[in-house]
Amino acid sequence: MKLDKKKKKRAAYLFIIIAAALILSFAFFRFGSGAKNNKSAPVTQNYLKNTLIIGLPADAVNLIGNMAADAPTAEVASQIYDGLVRYDRNFKIVPDLAKSWKISNGGKTITFFLRRNVYWQNGQKFTAKDVMFTYRLMVNPKTPTPYAAEYLKVYKAKIIGKYIFRVTYKKPYAPALSSWGLSILSEKLLKGKNLLTTKLRSRPVGTGPYEFDRWVHGYEIVLKANPRYFMGAPHIKRLIYKIVPDPSSMFLMLKSNGINYMGLSPIQFKYESGGKKFNLRFKKYIHPSLSFTFLGYNLLDPLFKNIKVRQALSYAINKKEIIKGALLGLGVRCYGPFMPGTYFYDGKVKRYAYNPVKAMKLFNEAGWSLKNGVLEKSGRPFRFTILTPQGNQERLSAAEIIQQNLKKIGIKVGIRVMEWTSLISEFIMKKRFQAVLLGFTITPDPYDNAAIFTGSNIVPKGLNFTSFDNSEINYLFRKARSTFNLRRQRKYYFKIQSILAEESPYTFLYIPYAMPVVKKTIKGIKPAPAGIGYDIRKWYYAEFAD
Repeated sequence: MKLDKKKKKRAAYLFIIIAAALILSFAFFRFGSGAKNNKSAPVTQNYLKNTLIIGLPADAVNLIGNMAADAPTAEVASQIYDGLVRYDRNFKIVPDLAKSWKISNGGKTITFFLRRNVYWQNGQKFTAKDVMFTYRLMVNPKTPTPYAAEYLKVYKAKIIGKYIFRVTYKKPYAPALSSWGLSILSEKLLKGKNLLTTKLRSRPVGTGPYEFDRWVHGYEIVLKANPRYFMGAPHIKRLIYKIVPDPSSMFLMLKSNGINYMGLSPIQFKYESGGKKFNLRFKKYIHPSLSFTFLGYNLLDPLFKNIKVRQALSYAINKKEIIKGALLGLGVRCYGPFMPGTYFYDGKVKRYAYNPVKAMKLFNEAGWSLKNGVLEKSGRPFRFTILTPQGNQERLSAAEIIQQNLKKIGIKVGIRVMEWTSLISEFIMKKRFQAVLLGFTITPDPYDNAAIFTGSNIVPKGLNFTSFDNSEINYLFRKARSTFNLRRQRKYYFKIQSILAEESPYTFLYIPYAMPVVKKTIKGIKPAPAGIGYDIRKWYYAEFAD
């Protein structure tokens, strides 16, 4: 699960208004002509026709797979690295670096049979040693990763042969297979390296369909097709992730051929991207995104320790107004972190309909009262600040609506808009906040939510930055992962959703629609439950096919 910055995986996983001069330079789009040490290829017609330029709303944090929790990093890294398994367009687990696997020992052992025709992008051969190295890296307490908990559950890992890798768990672990979708890293390149300082953070080497070319921080990340890719080289020879924090600037670049693929904002989708001329050049898509947006509370802050306070805030926030005002109706209300419509989703979980009267009653029960228009307790006013990332106008608008909702009951809310990488590394991961308005991707595996809501995953060990720690939820996640009986799993996950609704570490707000737009000359796009960008390597230009 990644912090969503799009909409992605794949959001999202997703910023600041750029000065007019920069808008102009981006609109004309030069391939790094103003950046030092940027050895750009000459701009020719064939170059442009064989290049997919993708709008990225924020820069990546680093490019070592598994070391970052942000969506921009995940977006780029997904093209560079492979896992042993992956999800296909319908969220089915399918082979990747492992050509097959065998589950035995009552579900406690998985034996992966690896592909033999895989090469690292530097020409070295991929083997089971790389998988073992990646596993050991993930369980090393010195490794700066939020995903260690998944692999600490492994009782024994063993190389059986050059292309056979086996893991055994003490108890059956239902999410075990999907967890091996993590990015596999090269032993020869990374062994003994400091992951915080190695040059591979910004010059990665993987086995994926695209390989690293260059990274001009804050400007662009360029990948080139991997000719050795074991599933066949991609049709499009270059991916350029153009980092454009401001959605308006990105949209200008789209219309001036500076970008070929981006996610539209609600205003852009409804009012700025219609018309015959636009429709002749671009194809728009719309579907519920694989993400949810929430207001998360720092439970270490005295303001939010009382459960009645958190429930009151959920009653005081008007989700319907947020969807109408911030999303222009292009979204649906969210009631929890599980994927709607799936077997494990509880559609009858407790919902917090907008009810300021009930909110005030709960505040009163928690010792807060309204005096002269200010909600206070023992003379202390109820006030806090929401942090949210730059460039996501919908989230900023949502924060402003929340600000107005809470003002009506005497709460003063400040809003601080922050640069993405700083927000994540300096505030979220260090728990230096009161409340955050962010998004997470939703995955098909309900156990992925353990990384957000269990005590053992409180940052920096996982993604639980609210410091929520409920012993019953911890127990239920353990029970859910230890059985392959789907009915039992469903029972545990329904109870987890019920407790989350009651405890309210988040106010779940909405699931936005994903609204990608792609240049019409790009073909091979097949919309699916996973969206449209799940397999970019198969895209091609109609007028420049291989």
